[in-house]
Amino acid sequence: MAHWIEPHPTGIYVRPADAWIDPSLPQERALVTHGHADHARGGHGHVWATRETLAIMGLRYGTASGTAVGYGEEVRMGGVTIRYVPAGHVLGSAQIVLEHAGERVVVTGDYKRRPDPTCKPFEPVPCDIFVTEATFGLPVFRHPDTGSEMDRLLAALHANPDRCVLVGAYALGKAQRVICELRARGHHDPIYIHGAMERMCALYEEFGVAMGELRPATGVAAKDMRGHIIVSPPSALNDRWSRRLPDPITAMASGWMRVRQRARQKNVELPLVISDHADWDELTDTIREVAPTETWITHGREEALLHWCMTHQIRARALAMVGREDEDEG
Repeated sequence: MAHWIEPHPTGIYVRPADAWIDPSLPQERALVTHGHADHARGGHGHVWATRETLAIMGLRYGTASGTAVGYGEEVRMGGVTIRYVPAGHVLGSAQIVLEHAGERVVVTGDYKRRPDPTCKPFEPVPCDIFVTEATFGLPVFRHPDTGSEMDRLLAALHANPDRCVLVGAYALGKAQRVICELRARGHHDPIYIHGAMERMCALYEEFGVAMGELRPATGVAAKDMRGHIIVSPPSALNDRWSRRLPDPITAMASGWMRVRQRARQKNVELPLVISDHADWDELTDTIREVAPTETWITHGREEALLHWCMTHQIRARALAMVGREDEDEG
């Protein structure tokens, strides 16, 4: 089946279109699902992606050449019909739907099924071959309700008015989602952000994602940040930058916070299980929903999801893709 699409360690090659999906090495023609560094990079000859993803790539990697593809818009390339549909992962993220020789292949990139105020929701597309991530492809990963995690964050803030809450969140997608989820819970106080967040938050605002009042945390007296939330990259939680903050309650927003050992290793006082990836139930429910003849599994814990497919009479294979990391470790 689908001999015209070839998985390689460095990406998925669409032979009739002479194009690569999310290649990890520079290619002349690249179809990119979203802006995270394990899927997007600079150096390609030409990129096809959503307008938002092209803007993110321009900001992060200096990518200059690209064709914007709107959600639902069709592009023809070497006899292959290519369509981008929302993946629900981060701003501009897309699944790439390929149709050729009477077959349909859906390459999801990264995706989630939970509501997210910063991006369009995932759209299931029935297909013959479904290429799915498996970042949280183990039954232990069942993410709690996002609102309840935000309530825990706000409760910690209100219970400690002389301290601040420092939230580690990946600079693309997670940080903006945390901020918007807080606004949705009625928290309209200024939120302080690490300097590494400023340009990406501004880009989100340019695309219509309102985040309320954000203030740079650099150069602010510690006393002025008491009773406030500060958002930084995970790498800044325990470095010299954070030592000037007013007795911070250290939090981290990640699906990996389900694993207590990870929280302890990172000295996280308030683990928040908030992920931009599908959990185990969402992965398996999505496979059932799109009803593929065959499932290709990549980007994570392939073995458990491969076994689940086999026990449900779904043909499946694991792809050995290089350079695929998760949302907070990349």
